[in-house]
Amino acid sequence: MIIDCHGHYTTAPPALEAWRNRQIASLPSHADPSAAPTPAPARADLRIGDDELRESIEPNQLRLMDERGIDVTVFSPRASFMAHHIGDFGTSAAWAAICNELCFRVSQLYPERFVPAAMLPQSPGVDPATCVPELARCVEEYGAVAVNLNPDPSGGHWTSPPLTDRSWYPLYEKMAEYDIPAMIHVSTSVNPAFHTTGAHYLNADTTAFMQLVQGDLFADFPTLRFVIPHGGGAVPYHWGRFRGLAMALGKPPLEEHVLGNVYFDTCVYHQPGSDLLYDVIPARNILFASEMIGAVRDVDPCTGHHFDDTRRYAEAADLSVDDLAAVQEHNARAVYPRLDALLKRQGR
Repeated sequence: MIIDCHGHYTTAPPALEAWRNRQIASLPSHADPSAAPTPAPARADLRIGDDELRESIEPNQLRLMDERGIDVTVFSPRASFMAHHIGDFGTSAAWAAICNELCFRVSQLYPERFVPAAMLPQSPGVDPATCVPELARCVEEYGAVAVNLNPDPSGGHWTSPPLTDRSWYPLYEKMAEYDIPAMIHVSTSVNPAFHTTGAHYLNADTTAFMQLVQGDLFADFPTLRFVIPHGGGAVPYHWGRFRGLAMALGKPPLEEHVLGNVYFDTCVYHQPGSDLLYDVIPARNILFASEMIGAVRDVDPCTGHHFDDTRRYAEAADLSVDDLAAVQEHNARAVYPRLDALLKRQGR
């Protein structure tokens, strides 16, 4: 079995974005000052039928999964659309609830192919504890197996405390209670210095890892698990730097300090970069992922295959049969125990 731990609903029906645009237009900071105020849309105003969901999934994610031999995708709302910097907590709460429900509905239509993960209603300067009710709702009502955690709700201005700060602890406590991991994933950058997918995403992956190296979070939460996407940003490439910095900070070796709790996905879109990831990071800490129909959607003219067809890179890497099976299936089952339980209930 091949499990893709990093999928987003990037092809949602147009009605979703239209609803969001109405929500944004109702906010004082976004409204046209020359126009009459518009009311915020109600959740019930969004009407998307099951057939529309099928039409958005079958020729897109599902088709590519079939072509590439991917069995299951952990499916969460579109990362760039989370946009936690817009509005306030109420804005984010309404938006998260709608997006999470759609991912759940997709998982109900295709129960053996998609498993839901949730976005959180984060908002700049707002206590992360406010996200706990949505986390609980998604786990208990939707069967979410993970959450996406944005370390920078400000959208590229980095106004939040590091992930090791105690303000995050109520969220971590709930994650530990439910035994679910978080993928550390930022959203859109509104800072013109940082391109969203080319800079902000990769910067955030690197920054989050260094925050965890600097702190001692896992002493307080020994079962907490984080997945750092996009191959960990610069982390594998600069592994020697991080090892040396950990020594300078008086921390244990990285294998002891963070690798019991931190994992990396395989969203690296060329063979040499993928080979580096597999060579530097222990196989037990790597989870197969592709983030298909995401930031990089084109065909690589050097190979004739899509950049995000990451199965090819994994199978061309110098991995043993056991390590490849761990990367493509067994590690995800271990890091996402609710996913493993679901698959076992399905007889897989």
